[in-house]
Amino acid sequence: MTIPFTKAHGARNDFLLSWADEVPAGDEVAYAIAICHRHTGVGADGWLMVSKDAPKGCHGSIRLINSDGSPSEISGNGTRCAAAFLVNAGLAGEEVRIATGAGVKHLRLLRREGLLFEFFMNMGAPVVKQEEIRYELEAAGRRWDVTLLNVGNPQCAVFVDDFPADWRDVGRLIEHHPLFPRRTNVSFVRKVDPHTVDVRFWERGAGETMSSGTGSTGAAAAAMLRGVAETPVTVATPAGPLEISWNGSELHMTGPAEIVAVGEFHLPSSLK
Repeated sequence: MTIPFTKAHGARNDFLLSWADEVPAGDEVAYAIAICHRHTGVGADGWLMVSKDAPKGCHGSIRLINSDGSPSEISGNGTRCAAAFLVNAGLAGEEVRIATGAGVKHLRLLRREGLLFEFFMNMGAPVVKQEEIRYELEAAGRRWDVTLLNVGNPQCAVFVDDFPADWRDVGRLIEHHPLFPRRTNVSFVRKVDPHTVDVRFWERGAGETMSSGTGSTGAAAAAMLRGVAETPVTVATPAGPLEISWNGSELHMTGPAEIVAVGEFHLPSSLK
């Protein structure tokens, strides 16, 4: 058995996309782990199953499984990749509405050059408790100055003057901290100037990623909530910048999505 896929990335945060009705019946979690494996699969941070059977007013709906097999409500970069997938298939135009596990997301196509797209995406309103804008969390024998919030998925933004050498180990520990029974995404945030933050990402279910759409949104929102930054905010990631603005009650993200490959993944015999 095979699974047809398209590979795309949003600022080097990479995803495999398959039409839901083309996925063979079986253990989708096992399929996700196999297809996303960097050495024995195609390789990706997550697998998006895209359905044309979507709620009224939507061009499609998506379900995301991380590379470790865990489910995720949403990926900002992944949702842009899904929008590119739908536009490229002729199922959407300049305006794209996608149903996600975090609600319906509206994207506007700003630019297209072949298989490279740029979208303006409504990320919705962040959910945050006043007492968690500045919160102390202990991990790796140290206390960290963090902001806890939700931007469609849980985020822990760790504010640092410089990135610690062991930030990946700390990110892994925070992801699994008892404070987060369903785990959390972790971003390490360093202020550059009032409109720029430099960020490193440890994603729930995927580990280190070169960028993160929801992570960038959470980091920028946390910086603005703390008075560290002002809208608009450029989030500098190892893969390039993402732009976050706060308009009224809602956050918006501008960023790329690029389709890079199509193919078929042959399921291991143990999964057939």
